Amino acid sequence: MTLLLHDVTLTYPDGESRLTALDAVGLEVPAGTLTAVVGPSGSGKSSLLAVAATLVTPDSGRVVVAGRDTAPMSAAQKSALRREHIGIVFQQPNLLASLTAAEQLQVMAHLSGRPARQLRRRALELLDAVGLADKADKRPHQLSGGQRQRVNIARALMNEPTVLLVDEPTSALDHERGAAVLDLLVTLTRERSTATVLVTHDRAHLERMDRTVTMTDGRLADPVAAA
Repeated sequence: MTLLLHDVTLTYPDGESRLTALDAVGLEVPAGTLTAVVGPSGSGKSSLLAVAATLVTPDSGRVVVAGRDTAPMSAAQKSALRREHIGIVFQQPNLLASLTAAEQLQVMAHLSGRPARQLRRRALELLDAVGLADKADKRPHQLSGGQRQRVNIARALMNEPTVLLVDEPTSALDHERGAAVLDLLVTLTRERSTATVLVTHDRAHLERMDRTVTMTDGRLADPVAAA
């Protein structure tokens, strides 16, 4: 399955006029690949992620997730689509201080109705996949910044998403930890066949991406070669 944005335009009120956040954007991300979106602050990168996540409805254009056109969907249908097919890795992990690493993941999947034992097993499997098998019962204050971001990534994968959307995952990490997180995202994208979009300001690791595109003033430029 792929993520497809076709001719997507998004505007916001700006006084008596409207500000164009996305201008006829087109993007296709095949399963098992990672596309990086780079560009200056205010260029539309966050708006792109919000539209791809079905959190914001564009003025025009199509957003297709797991083969389903989201345009005719109700808010409830989009919520179900996100729960079943979309994983979101936010810039800040925002982990709940009172929960262990495993519990952070289990809470995300609670609405699925699966038995608690099955959820625990799934959480432990994902923590092992991100190199935190021995940290399952640790709380956020007992984890490093890089470890908390790994929990954040594992949490986004809890419901086995088709599409993985990642917002600046290395912004609060040093170069070494940031590189490790990006390596992890590339590996998980391949292993779990997600269509992954990564928004980043960090151009130091673009060689790890399958594709890199540039956002400028709401427009998506032709792909640029990874440095």
